Amino acid sequence: MMVPFSHLLILSTLLFALGLFATLARRNLIMMLLGIEIMLNAGALAFVGAALRWGQLEGQAVVIFILAVAATEVAVGLAAIVGLYRHTGSIDPALEMDAIEEGGRH
Repeated sequence: MMVPFSHLLILSTLLFALGLFATLARRNLIMMLLGIEIMLNAGALAFVGAALRWGQLEGQAVVIFILAVAATEVAVGLAAIVGLYRHTGSIDPALEMDAIEEGGRH
């Protein structure tokens, strides 16, 4: 039995909303990166569902590209977080914005 396309879109929408909430509501940079990852996976799920629905392989090719972008985002994002933590001793983005507005360093 195949899952209806509307169910895939609903699941994809819910995952995207969850990722958006995690990105906007959290003050922890790691949780923000996790939210972006959830949003990318929600888009990938929608592309795979559309590829299965219409029998086209382009959606699956886009998913491979999305996974490559997600892997790159994780590597660069975690490296930036480690560098930020070494520089300031915190990964709270609100503290960093305050430091930028003041024009100084912690």
